[in-house]
Amino acid sequence: MNKRFLAAGASVAAAAMVLTACTPPGGNDEEGGSDDSIVNVGWNESFRSMNTMTANGNAVSNAILTYMMNDNFGYYDGDLEVQDGALGSVEQVSEDPLKVKYTFSDDAKWSDGTPVDAADLALTWAGTSANFNTVESNNADDGSVKENDAKTVYFDSSTAGSALIKDFPEVSDDGKEITFEYSKPYADWQTEFGVGADGVGVPAHIVAKKALGVDDAAEGKQAILDAIKDKDTEALSKISNTWNTGFDFTSMPDDEDLLVHSGPYKMTDFVEGQYVTLELDDNYSGPLKPKVNTVTVRYNGDPMAMVQAIENGEVDVTQPQATADVLSAAEGLDGVTVDAADGATYEHVDFTFDNKGSFDPASYGGDEDTAKKVRQAFLKTVPRQDIVDKIIKPLNENAQVRDSFTQAPGSPMYDGIVEGNGMKDLESVDIDGAKKLLEDAGVDSPSVRVMYDNTNSRRQQEFQLIKESAEKAGFKMEDVGDVNWGTRLGDGTYDVSLFGWQSEGTGVTDTDANYRTGAQNNYGGYSNEKTDKILDKLLVSSEDEQEDLSTQLEKQLTEDAFGAPIFQFPELTIYRDSISNVKSTSVSPTMFWNYWEWEVN
Repeated sequence: MNKRFLAAGASVAAAAMVLTACTPPGGNDEEGGSDDSIVNVGWNESFRSMNTMTANGNAVSNAILTYMMNDNFGYYDGDLEVQDGALGSVEQVSEDPLKVKYTFSDDAKWSDGTPVDAADLALTWAGTSANFNTVESNNADDGSVKENDAKTVYFDSSTAGSALIKDFPEVSDDGKEITFEYSKPYADWQTEFGVGADGVGVPAHIVAKKALGVDDAAEGKQAILDAIKDKDTEALSKISNTWNTGFDFTSMPDDEDLLVHSGPYKMTDFVEGQYVTLELDDNYSGPLKPKVNTVTVRYNGDPMAMVQAIENGEVDVTQPQATADVLSAAEGLDGVTVDAADGATYEHVDFTFDNKGSFDPASYGGDEDTAKKVRQAFLKTVPRQDIVDKIIKPLNENAQVRDSFTQAPGSPMYDGIVEGNGMKDLESVDIDGAKKLLEDAGVDSPSVRVMYDNTNSRRQQEFQLIKESAEKAGFKMEDVGDVNWGTRLGDGTYDVSLFGWQSEGTGVTDTDANYRTGAQNNYGGYSNEKTDKILDKLLVSSEDEQEDLSTQLEKQLTEDAFGAPIFQFPELTIYRDSISNVKSTSVSPTMFWNYWEWEVN
């Protein structure tokens, strides 16, 4: 999502030099399958956290690396089917009440030799459930999480599923089994914990060492379990501080405890903003046996520079931002394969409801109807079809406007939801209708601050198209774009945002955190009791109820003028013939899902 495009020519050359300014070890002259085999990956955004469950850590740039460094209970394959992972097994042991048991395999170990066990998963539950938080939020004005004091517990994460687990889990004496009981039926219990890049989260014994000063691993794990079971505020305050930010770093840390992992790869080098190197860990005893010894992920936000790096042999595989120029340039290279497909990420425009801006009822004396009319007016000006025609169709001639907040075009429920969610009213731009809504609202020339990644050419084009259209209806448009847009989400300094959501799975509850009152991804401060009640029903829904409930959810979002989806991202996977078995999937971690099958030819 944080990618930028520069025109061909001098800009590409300059960017390519930045890419190679600090070259990581190795190249791909080695014979495939040898102990020295290396794959160089080009990526747009740098790693910043080992904890992918926090608001800061929840990014694909982190997930692609933690996925290779940590084992899991399951993962999504190329067909979006969940396959068994290396950590152990997951089974439903009771339907009413719903109980789910996780059993760790005997060779599930952290890289320091400590077993991966129930304490690790219990910590993940505590960190993601919000059940132990003593405050709804503990974020600073800039959106970053503040340090908790001794009386405050705040884990900077929440998932609707783990919140349904109210009681301390049943843990076996040896810590190899942990059983969670849900307070209600839960539609996506199979994928709630341990699937994909999150694994079981960060190591509990390291958290205990950093937060509680307990050096012995077994004692540390027990201290974590005790703090959770006893709801010990003082201990949980320290634990949540470490969990929130203690695993964040942007270059190779001096503290090796931060690099403890459970999977086949270990981090051996990290130069800030330039590259990360992973190497096979000789101490790994799990079942995964990757064929590549070293994976180096090299960073540059310019997609044309990545194409140049592919041509030069500096990078073997990349997924740059897809543009017509990038596609054309990549297809012109010899010995290179280009796979084009729709990705899981979709672009959307969201409003801010709680910053006293033009779309906030507080700006109109608390008048909800006036604020909604202003939002509705703005949505009537967003040229969604024009954006698709001019920016996306050159890459995918079959591209269409996305009309669902929760489902991708072509998915089983998409057509039914779109038929009933009300998005057809935004099928085309209606400047006169927008003007009338503003007149009815009694609002003249409302000011709109638009926040987006202003180094990203696609978003630059989107902003210009939206700006030109909205100004025709009388809106005063202000560009507050920022290369660091991600750190500003939710800080109240903008009225409209443009960015993309990428799916991490296929569950019907995956979007809960985007729309629920106070939820982690609800950056605009949207709140509606009707929406929350629909989400509650969706959490416990059976398969035959899910399309109807999803339609109700989206209809409510449309009626409230929450925002609007725009398009499905086109995705390009570009790789040299020197690497085989590269396949992508439309959920995070994209092309890394089968990294153990990669092979240097």
